[in-house]
Amino acid sequence: MARDKEIMLSVRNLTKAYSAAGERVSVLRGVNLIVAAGERVALTGESGSGKSTLLHLIAGLDRADGGEIDFAGTSTAGLSEAGLAALRRDRLGLVFQQFNLIPSLNVRDNLAFQSRIAGRHDVAWQAELAQRLGLTPLLDRYPEQLSGGQQQRVAIGRALAVKPLLLLADEPTGNLDETTADGVMALTRDLVAQTGCGLLMVTHSNRLAAMLDRHVNLTAGLIA
Repeated sequence: MARDKEIMLSVRNLTKAYSAAGERVSVLRGVNLIVAAGERVALTGESGSGKSTLLHLIAGLDRADGGEIDFAGTSTAGLSEAGLAALRRDRLGLVFQQFNLIPSLNVRDNLAFQSRIAGRHDVAWQAELAQRLGLTPLLDRYPEQLSGGQQQRVAIGRALAVKPLLLLADEPTGNLDETTADGVMALTRDLVAQTGCGLLMVTHSNRLAAMLDRHVNLTAGLIA
């Protein structure tokens, strides 16, 4: 990580446990992680290691048992549910394995959806994203008229249109074939570098992880 870059995400001593069969099972046992502006970090780990749990905690979709999460120096600890929702809307980009596009909106309006809600819609930036992602000829189409790779590119464009501080991606290419996955990953990597936001991507693929700046592994509730 470049030492002179602003820290977009700081996770310190994060813990999380769940109840299962009457017992308390620790999933995260003191996770520490930093992602800088423009840095692209891959997070790997065995199935059930807590990768998605960590992303959900960072996104404010669940609450940690202990530890701290900061975005560009702002702690999430004291935020209400409304505050966490505002954080996701204004400062985070979220991309999941399921594309989660709005079926009743065309590509143009899906791309603009989050940025309009956040009050940060930038027509020129959206046009550039559409062009870079190969979506310009598809702007009037609806999700059902798109391939899986095209839908995922729309989801990535929607997440980046708001100009987030951090892009969180959970197995974003899991539903795509290898060639399409490589293309989507390359575009995401380049656009993140262009915008200066951080990227934290969960993946099971060491091949895709090698395309990013740094690779960390979650094992036994800790990051190695």
